[in-house]
Parts: sequence; C-alpha cells; structure tokens
Amino acid sequence: MARTLSFFVNVGSAGYHPAAWLDPALAPDAFIDLAHYRRVAEVAERGALDGLLLPDIPVQQPGIARGPAATLDPVLVTAALAVSTERIGLVPTASTTLNRPYNLARRILSLDHASHGRAGWNAVTTFEPRAAANFGLRDLPARDERYRRAAEYLGVVTGLWDSWEDDAVIGDQGSGVFADPEKVHALNHVGEFYSVAGPLNVVRSPQGRPVLVQAGASPQGRAFAAAHAEVIYTSQLSLAAVREFSAEVRAAAAAHGRDPEALRILPGLVPIIGSTEAEARARFDALQNRLHPESAPVRTLAQWLGYPDAELELDAPLPERYTVLPAGRVGPEGFFTALTRYAVETGFTVRELLTHVLGGHRVVIGTPKTVADHIELWFRNGGIDGFTVIPAVLPASLADFVDEVVPELRRRGLFRHGYDGTTLREHLGLPVPANTYRTVSPIGR
Repeated sequence: MARTLSFFVNVGSAGYHPAAWLDPALAPDAFIDLAHYRRVAEVAERGALDGLLLPDIPVQQPGIARGPAATLDPVLVTAALAVSTERIGLVPTASTTLNRPYNLARRILSLDHASHGRAGWNAVTTFEPRAAANFGLRDLPARDERYRRAAEYLGVVTGLWDSWEDDAVIGDQGSGVFADPEKVHALNHVGEFYSVAGPLNVVRSPQGRPVLVQAGASPQGRAFAAAHAEVIYTSQLSLAAVREFSAEVRAAAAAHGRDPEALRILPGLVPIIGSTEAEARARFDALQNRLHPESAPVRTLAQWLGYPDAELELDAPLPERYTVLPAGRVGPEGFFTALTRYAVETGFTVRELLTHVLGGHRVVIGTPKTVADHIELWFRNGGIDGFTVIPAVLPASLADFVDEVVPELRRRGLFRHGYDGTTLREHLGLPVPANTYRTVSPIGR
C-alpha cells in the first residue's frame, strides 16, 4: 500500500497570524467561544485530517493591547470537542515541568476514553520563565534539567497508562466479578524527580495508549523526541534542513532501539491560498496591512530574534550579528536556529523573509496547485510524513486548505478520501504499544 500524507492542524485562538482576530468574519472574542473551535473541528474532520493540536503557554503573553494573546485550557477544549466530533484526533499541549504526572496521566487518558481512542498529548517542557511564578516556582529549571525531568515524567505517565492490563475488566454481572486485581498494577516509581505509587484509576486506552507528540527542536528537544515521541511537530524552513532533521532524528530513534519508520514527522506549514498567485499574495498583504504599527512585521521579527531594539533594513539580508543566539533570549531555540539558518542559506532580504516565514514556520503563498506542489516535494524528498497545517485565520484558512488543496492531493494519490479507522493511531498508521504488564491469572479462566 502506497504511503500517504498525515496532517495535524495547529488550532491557536483566531489563527496563527497576529492580525487574525481582526478578520471581519470573526468576533473579537472568538478565542473563548466553544462554537468557534467546533467550526474548526468540523472543517478538519470534513477533510479527514488526522488531528487537532492545541498549543499552550500557561502565562499571560505580552501584547494584549493589540491582540488576544490568551488561550483556553487545551485539555478542557479538547474534552468538549470529543462530544461534537467523531473521527478527528484531539491533541492538547501540557507541560511536564508544570503538571504533576499522576494528574496529567489521568486527564489525558480520560480524554482518550471520552473520544473513544482519539487522544494524544503534546508534551512540552515550557520555555517561558514567567510561567514559573504561576506555579509557585522561583525559576524554571535549566533546559537540560527540564528535559531530564521530562524523560522521567514520560516514563511515569506511560507506566500509569499501563496500570490496567487489556483484559483486566471482566464485567461479569452474573458472578459479581468486575475486574481481576492481579491485572491491575501499582507503579511504585521512585526516581530523581518523582515518586508515584499508582496504579492509575482509569482503565487502559482504547488505542493502547494516547499518542505521544513532541514539539521541541533544540538539541535537547531532538534527542527527547528520538527517544520518546511518536509524532514530531517541528519548525523546518527548507528542504535541505527538513531532510537533515529527519535523518538525524530517525537515526537517533534507531539507536534507542526504536523503529525509525514508526515516527511521524510533521513540520509546520502556513498555507495562504488564492485562485491565482496574485490573489493569494493580496490575501497575505491584507493580513500584514491590518497590523498596528507597534506590531509591524519587521519590528516583530527583531523582537522575536531577541534583538528588540534592532533596526532591520527591509531590502537587505539579515545582518550576520542577528544570526547569533543572544544571551537571555526567551523563546524556542529551534525556531531561532531554523530561521537564521534559512536566512543565511537563501540570502533573502528581510522583506523576502517576512513572506516566507511566520512565527518560525514556513509560509507558502499561492494557488492550491502551488501549495500541493510544495507538500508533494517535501513529502517525497524530505523524509517526512506530512505537515502540521497552521491556518493564518481560523476557520477560513483551514477551509481553503481542506476544500482546495486536499482534493488536489487526493487526485495525486497522496491523501486518503476518508478515515480508514476510528482511533488516532489508526489515522497515523502507528502500532498499538504492548502493555508493560502481562500476567496469567486464575480469575476468569
């Protein structure tokens, strides 16, 4: 059977573009309206896309004078969407640094049962230092320690998810036997950072375990993904960079004894679609022109790089001094590395960069064929499995993708015409993990 694409959708507020909330078709407070998220989910499910990924940074972001810069809790939003959707996967983001493992394991597994096996978890370590104060911490741990914590955390969570063997529930109403206690296992974990007894008081997932997603692109994040992740959401801006990333991560996964082809690598893609190239470009320009001068793209780029007082010349390449990671920069290191590498490789002017990159992810502006060509090129030559679609405006930009690009990909034999299964693992073609515990018990023989 020919390999086909996988697609996640990044569902952030009104959309990924900072001017998304200014779209006349949206209410200014759409980001707190559950109906808004339901509309997004309906469009994604109509296209038979694999899953919705909801990002999260648990601290109020600056810039609220010019945009929402706020989010609802992604676990609660996905739980609400579980009852209004049928097939689409649901992947909330939650921090290993700022949550207790037992509570989070229970919440994600509860979501998995509520959605009949459609849940995943985007495990992040949190880079925003101001978040620490919201959780009674003086500071966030250093990056290396955060990833050590995360590795232990995932071991605890997956161990808890395996607390109940697949056949532990007997449910014999005639005999009054509900479950076999010998098939429900305490974890009794005592490690460097966590001590968790278990077992979890939720039975095993309909899909074995919720799908583990990871979005870090720093060296530590790549190593963590290779060791643990099943789906990797990454920022890659060129075909050469994504090919190198894929080869590195798959080789590292193999070194951990994992099947390198059982990873799903889904780089971010911001598609801006029009019936002609000119129309697509006009749509992007309209978004850029809606921004307040304080949020001008060139100013935002300098701030994002960690040089808030920089004066970037629009029609000149990014100066070399701004390609060096500044001390004290707050933000994903992988995004910085991807963007500055792309700037050096292409020699693009700042103006050109601002039409190819948005918030660290690749922008493709053009017709449905142009976007499909980009997707096919990377899919066939980049060692990836699909993309995380990042709509500029929700749900409009996602509808453009589903209604215009997806049919083109189907004509090329690159994407399915409907869902073949019911669980997120089935959508992604991922194996069901074996339970850590296997016992033979006299009860129920």
